[in-house]
Amino acid sequence: MLRIGLTGGIGSGKSTVAGIFEVLGIPVSYADQEARRVMNEDPGLKEQIILHFGPDAYLNGQLNRPWLAAQVFSQKDKLELLNSLVHPATIRAGAKWMAEQEALSVPYALREAALIFESNGGKGLDYVIGVYAPAALRINRTMQRDKVSREQVLQRMNNQINEEIKMRLCDFVIVNDDQRAVLPQVLELHSRLLSLAGRAIL
Repeated sequence: MLRIGLTGGIGSGKSTVAGIFEVLGIPVSYADQEARRVMNEDPGLKEQIILHFGPDAYLNGQLNRPWLAAQVFSQKDKLELLNSLVHPATIRAGAKWMAEQEALSVPYALREAALIFESNGGKGLDYVIGVYAPAALRINRTMQRDKVSREQVLQRMNNQINEEIKMRLCDFVIVNDDQRAVLPQVLELHSRLLSLAGRAIL
């Protein structure tokens, strides 16, 4: 089984692309969902978050996401601290999930994560797919989706590596710029990955 990463900047359309792969029968793990789960369920991680950010980080035993987001998104040092706590636990959970997919006899499995390169989460992956969209389009999409201001989107984008650099680090790139159709690109890549997976088994 091939282990594939799927990445791209905020508003690039990673989740849309991941959803197409799921329809094609490919298992997908979403790093954001995994991070939320471990932040709520990993006792050691919860203890560390409370230690560094205070008891307001949790409300009735569950992560107080709006409060914590307000603390970290405007302060880079606090965001880096939170990431240093959460990323290792999320990567471990992702690796465990990948190992579980081996038993399903699928040709490949996808791990969707915005910060694959930033978090050093690419270790153990055979290939990484990038989803690219121009910055202006990503800003507009995120503003509409999350109901946030342009400044808030730019603040989040500043916490990710430059999109052009990120795409150069990827093995494959899907363009999601509202000009090129995404579905044919995914189908073509799916076919290519099936071929690569077949060769890996032989």
